[in-house]
Amino acid sequence: MGWEVGIFFTFYGLDILHKKRLEHLQVSPIGNPAMPPPIPAIPMLKVPTFMGALPGMTAMATTMMKGWMAKAKLPTVKEMLDLCVEADVQLFACSTTMGVMGITQGELIPQAQCAGATTFLDYASAADVSLFI
Repeated sequence: MGWEVGIFFTFYGLDILHKKRLEHLQVSPIGNPAMPPPIPAIPMLKVPTFMGALPGMTAMATTMMKGWMAKAKLPTVKEMLDLCVEADVQLFACSTTMGVMGITQGELIPQAQCAGATTFLDYASAADVSLFI
């Protein structure tokens, strides 16, 4: 499509740009009302929030999400990141959050650039399309 794309990563989104944490991303079931039901045949079955705090629930939610992604033939987060790098997507790492979380530039993939929110907003202000996810 020929579009210039930039993505701003903050808080736990920084783990996607982190060299070591990328391979260990997890899905937290706590406070996540968008989590699909564990048994699709019973859509009204929802896992109560307190259950997410039980040992092993994060691992289970992560395994389930990876399974759903694979079944839908979607790329992994790592594969999506590789596609972004290949397509020259600008990857902005929130410098303020990096300071709060003790993350250094050296811990991130080389394609990530540190920037504050105002820098990214300046970049995004010239965009034809802006998405917030």
